[in-house]
Amino acid sequence: MDAAAAKYIGAGLAVFALFGVGLGIGNIFSALITSVARNPSARDAVFPLGILGFALTEAVALFALLIAFLILFA
Repeated sequence: MDAAAAKYIGAGLAVFALFGVGLGIGNIFSALITSVARNPSARDAVFPLGILGFALTEAVALFALLIAFLILFA
């Protein structure tokens, strides 16, 4: 196996974390919509927490892409 093939395999494994990120973001917004549907008056308290969870989960995706790009182009 040459170095280029190993780079592609490593980058693919680094991007595999995006599967979990997609599941996490879907779970966050599903819970947010369910909680607001059950108690609409709690929207002001729940919405910022949902956005914070989204931002932290999305940060994991950005880190995974950064690692993949570092493997490919460094």
